[in-house]
Amino acid sequence: MFLPPLLTYYGLLSLSNRVVRSFAIAGLLGPILSGFIMTGVTEGGPGISRLLRRIRLWRVGFGWYLFALIGLPAVMVFATIIQPGTFASLDVSAHPITFTYLNAFVSMAIIGGPLFEEPGWTGFAQPRLQRMYGPLVGGLLLGGLWALWHLPGFLIPSEDVRDIPPRGTVLDFVVFALALTGLRLIIIWVVNNTRNSVFMAILLHASWNTFYAASLIRLFPTPTVLGSYSNLTIAAWTLALVLIAVTRGRMGCPAEADTLSEETDTPPR
Repeated sequence: MFLPPLLTYYGLLSLSNRVVRSFAIAGLLGPILSGFIMTGVTEGGPGISRLLRRIRLWRVGFGWYLFALIGLPAVMVFATIIQPGTFASLDVSAHPITFTYLNAFVSMAIIGGPLFEEPGWTGFAQPRLQRMYGPLVGGLLLGGLWALWHLPGFLIPSEDVRDIPPRGTVLDFVVFALALTGLRLIIIWVVNNTRNSVFMAILLHASWNTFYAASLIRLFPTPTVLGSYSNLTIAAWTLALVLIAVTRGRMGCPAEADTLSEETDTPPR
């Protein structure tokens, strides 16, 4: 789905902007469609029902909401201000008001990808990779696949520092891929601790995207933030490494858990 827009950009195909956007939207829907289709193929109707329950599973411990909406952004800020010269650029007045931020959050959750991505990545792929390779190795593999799925967007370069994420060089993609792999491990940890809630994966993913795009680059309008994703790579891996150490690589996954058949009617944690 991403190939026609790429060919159009490089002059090998002639498509209107409307058609190009249609292909881009179809590509965005790939993970959710694949997740439901493959769940139906491998588990039938009961599997689809379980996946839908996991997407609707919002009744989890309040602390997980605090982590997703406040804790993760706090780590992102910390990883940003430790970079030389960044704190001096802080512009608190640039932070959007509450309503504007909430509007951006909803838009980012839907248009920005989390709602259409996580039913595939978290709903279908995570439990299978986790069962086959364990939560740590499975998470690294899933993070790598997730990053590669974003690769077509980096094949259309841009030198505009307002573009997010920055995508001017191969290094930009490498830094971005590392950040996404670390973030995926964090998402896996949250999901494993919230009864496999896909809803929480969507929320965490949306919090990351929204705080970066609507707040962080406005609060710190410096080239080290606007022109690089390295601060978020530091944020993701600082937290991921702490979680790996604390959980001894289990990332909240019980040693004998069968994540494909686990029901979601146990009390929230």
